[in-house]
Amino acid sequence: MPTRVVDYLVQAVSDMGVRHIFGVDGANIEDLYDAAYDAADRITAVVAKHEFAAATMADGYARATAGFGVVCATSGGGAMNLIAGLAESHASRIPVLALVGQAPTDLEGRGAFQDSSGRAGTFDAAELFDTISLYCARVETPASLPAHLSRAVAAARAGGPAVLLLPKDVQQAELDAGPFVAPRPVHGRDDAGIERLLEGLRAARVVGKVVIIAGAQVARDDARDELRDLAAVLDAGVGVAPDAKDVYDCTEHGFLGVAGSMGHTELADALRGCALCLLVGTRMPVTARAGLESVLGASTASVGGEPPYLPAVHATSTDLAATLRELTSALTTGAGRVHRVEPRRPRRAPDPLPVPPADGPGLRYRDIVETLNATVHSDTDVFADAGNTGASVVHHLRPPRDGRFVVALGMGGMGYAFGAAIGSCFARRHRDDGTERRTVVVAGDGAFYMHGMEIHTAIQYGLPVTFVVLDNSAHGMCVTREQLFYGDRYSFNRFHKAHLGAGMAAMFPDLPAFSPATPAELTTVLSYCLETPGPSFVSIDCDPDEIPPFIPFLSASRRNP
Repeated sequence: MPTRVVDYLVQAVSDMGVRHIFGVDGANIEDLYDAAYDAADRITAVVAKHEFAAATMADGYARATAGFGVVCATSGGGAMNLIAGLAESHASRIPVLALVGQAPTDLEGRGAFQDSSGRAGTFDAAELFDTISLYCARVETPASLPAHLSRAVAAARAGGPAVLLLPKDVQQAELDAGPFVAPRPVHGRDDAGIERLLEGLRAARVVGKVVIIAGAQVARDDARDELRDLAAVLDAGVGVAPDAKDVYDCTEHGFLGVAGSMGHTELADALRGCALCLLVGTRMPVTARAGLESVLGASTASVGGEPPYLPAVHATSTDLAATLRELTSALTTGAGRVHRVEPRRPRRAPDPLPVPPADGPGLRYRDIVETLNATVHSDTDVFADAGNTGASVVHHLRPPRDGRFVVALGMGGMGYAFGAAIGSCFARRHRDDGTERRTVVVAGDGAFYMHGMEIHTAIQYGLPVTFVVLDNSAHGMCVTREQLFYGDRYSFNRFHKAHLGAGMAAMFPDLPAFSPATPAELTTVLSYCLETPGPSFVSIDCDPDEIPPFIPFLSASRRNP
């Protein structure tokens, strides 16, 4: 029986387990919202305040579910506003399907409003989106949609965005097609590489210590338990990339802290004396390897979806859960004997980096994060934003044992955490017993000014999200760079003071909004917010001149006291 293209799309994503579509409505995407209305028992169409935030909602939804997220936007400026969010998903290999409205086909190249067909001097949206997606296609006819959708889903599941450009008349047209059958996931696997890796692990275990550095692919592939088992059978020390703090319990024996520019000295010390460093699901970008280049030498191996940025014996795997299980099994029964895995003792947290004392206004970064450590529930999800705030959270936060921790380091776009946390909250809002799970955003005021009004979306849907904004009236990381690298001769990055807590309270009278001034007040406020249903807002004054635990800054401050 014929159905509209938009109805087919909504049914298809619903059948794949997607329960929310994020976007901003407009003339050339409104038919998709019309279809979502008719399917309201199966799918919710969430209207964000900005398309960047809608894209990050889909990104956060995908990270939370280990599935994929769906974002939609109208043509013109709406479509362009997706770019930064999709670029983050591309850099971080997050599966997102973008459905982008276009002008009707009979008006392409004929002066249509927001025409991006590439005709008659207009720019070509397909060429633009192609650079930040794994698949991009303009759906020219209704009959071509199922094939394009199948290729788009397959591409997204491989790790990254896929984009379908949908002219308005195609959306409205009828399609005579059977139910959409999603392509089966295809996992890349390098048998020879995995065998070489296994030989290297066996040899290293005989002569010395193995150190693992785990990355975000462990979370994407839902391989946390398998990582823990492999670390146990190897008796390995484990460090984590800055965007992978939740892939290994920081209380486990052998935990060595965070790698790279926001990292811990214990990891560098362990690498100096190890027989082999095994990278699991990380390419080791600069943020993850800064300060470690001299100790990441020839004895480095890697397993993951893509080879690392530094020399290593690499084995490709896009299903780390299966591959790590295989490695553990082989190592457990190797050499014709069973290797008994002894229980591993809990250990203390790694020592924090020493930072210069700060004597300016407000609370200190470490005190704020330690208060979060003491108050959040064991399954709280935490989303950190960019800058000095993000560096402090990455370094000091002890991720809740059963929660997620997300920081976007692919593009590092400010304001990402607001939308991403909302998307994740839609996916993980309810526990199995029906009670609500809390999500916490920790961001600076600079990030808040960019995309903090997505708080309105959280209020509209009554989401259990607590927004913690560290307010130093500045782009703090830029101020620090001005001070350390440009002689502190000027500042373009200090803001006029605003009272964010009071402002939120005035704008949203029913929103619990607070501005604690002492650690004791912060403890009381956070405890209240984490136990109170719905969204809440906490603004904390901080010192714009405090240097965060960020190795490049600390090294520069020692050179220029």
